[in-house]
Amino acid sequence: MRRSLIKVVSAISLAATLGASAAFSLSVWKEHARISRPNVIEGEGTFRGMVWIPGGEFIMGSEGPLAKPNEQPAHRVRVHSFWMDRTPVTNVRFATFVSATGYVTTAERRPEWGTLKLQLPEGTPEPADGDLVPGAMVFVGTEQSVDLNDYAQWWRYVPGADWRHPQGPDSSIIGKDDYPVVQVSYEDALAYARWAGKRLPTEAEWEFAARGGLRKATYAWGNEFTPRGRRMANVWDGSAQPFPVVGPRTAFEHGTSRVCSFPPNGYGLCDVTGNVWQWIADWYRADAFVLEAQGAEPLDPQGPRNSYDPDEPGTPANAAKRVIRGGSFLCSREYCLSYRPSARRGADPYTSMSHIGFRLVSSD
Repeated sequence: MRRSLIKVVSAISLAATLGASAAFSLSVWKEHARISRPNVIEGEGTFRGMVWIPGGEFIMGSEGPLAKPNEQPAHRVRVHSFWMDRTPVTNVRFATFVSATGYVTTAERRPEWGTLKLQLPEGTPEPADGDLVPGAMVFVGTEQSVDLNDYAQWWRYVPGADWRHPQGPDSSIIGKDDYPVVQVSYEDALAYARWAGKRLPTEAEWEFAARGGLRKATYAWGNEFTPRGRRMANVWDGSAQPFPVVGPRTAFEHGTSRVCSFPPNGYGLCDVTGNVWQWIADWYRADAFVLEAQGAEPLDPQGPRNSYDPDEPGTPANAAKRVIRGGSFLCSREYCLSYRPSARRGADPYTSMSHIGFRLVSSD
């Protein structure tokens, strides 16, 4: 029965995670990115570890050749200025929070059936109490190429996996103080934010910041994926090893990397795309940009009031989901392509996975 529960929870978590307008022509999106070359302003005191994001107007979303339907239509949005964490929250910072508060993360608690069943088709039978064990989703990869439509082949629900043991009870974060914390749910990120006196960014704030002063660029660093052959983010290198192969005969390294291992964007933000997905404050709707573009040009949009995602098989369309942004080390050109500022997905707020973290903002 425990194996069946793990299979059920795996399906829940994966389904939750994988998952103006027409005037913008494709030719417009092929233009070279315009660089405003902002000055990087680093915070001090209360804002230490943050950088200043100047407010302004930008084109949110994309109509470019790589854009997915949930990134469309591209539309104009304005945001006020704010501070943003220079990096995703690291293991050492999260450990400080846990030490100060005694907080217990979602992955360390016994799962609640009342929460789990909301992500499952109606009528799914309740598992036995003894099968509801603490744990989280872990990327395990495969030993050979597989059908990329079956993501259950490279993910497992692992009992005992949590932020201290991101790959399972036998793993640890020793020696990885400055790596991004993972295996944290949306609820965990909110708890940390309250303790830190900050908040999660809105989708509009995150995308504006991720673009780093570039206008309509495909990536956070420009329109070329590897300018002059240089890797610009921790993403899956499909030229070295096909996704999701990590068999014992491969030399390809996968996983999170030390923050700021790659060049920052124009605002001085490290790992704004790649490395780990980042929790966002907004509810996720696949049609959010369609709805937003129908009104007047929004100022500091707060996102929709509820969730809607008809694209995840086995998950109710109205199941609760929050936005995640930025892609991760698992995104490849052949499979994910979400290491772009306009890319977006939804995830169960209680999901903990080995490629999801977060960073915070402050308007004070």
